[in-house]
Amino acid sequence: MKKTVKTFFLILALLAGNGITLEGQNHKADDILGTWLNQEATGKVQIYKENDKYFGKLVWLRTPIDSITGLPRTDKENPDEKLKSTPIIGLVNLKNFVFNGEDEWSGGTIYDPKNGKTYKCYIQFESQNKLKIRGYVGISMLGRNTYWTKSTPPKQ
Repeated sequence: MKKTVKTFFLILALLAGNGITLEGQNHKADDILGTWLNQEATGKVQIYKENDKYFGKLVWLRTPIDSITGLPRTDKENPDEKLKSTPIIGLVNLKNFVFNGEDEWSGGTIYDPKNGKTYKCYIQFESQNKLKIRGYVGISMLGRNTYWTKSTPPKQ
């Protein structure tokens, strides 16, 4: 058992020393840029860079029209009354992410228009075309993951 543990830590040290992540990928800060389809396939978020921070805005919804009003869906769950009439498409729901130089974009927040709540968040690549988004309250152990897949921009 001790030999297995020592071998495991030796492999980790070798990987770290070579600058290789466990997924075998080295990421650049701008690798996150582009359009991403959410896990439920109900929306697309375009991640963009402003100054040295990364943001994301909703650019497509599977159901863009509110079935009750017949009008474009709005941010009706927002706790701020003044923002409840903001259209969902165009809504910035990822804010202020910074790349750590290795494999994580953190320090930002994610807003969930389904419940009107904002969470601390970090983003990592799960694979070449899949992001792991972890939203949490307080510490990252108190949160949940969602996975977004690289997608094409919506047609205008």
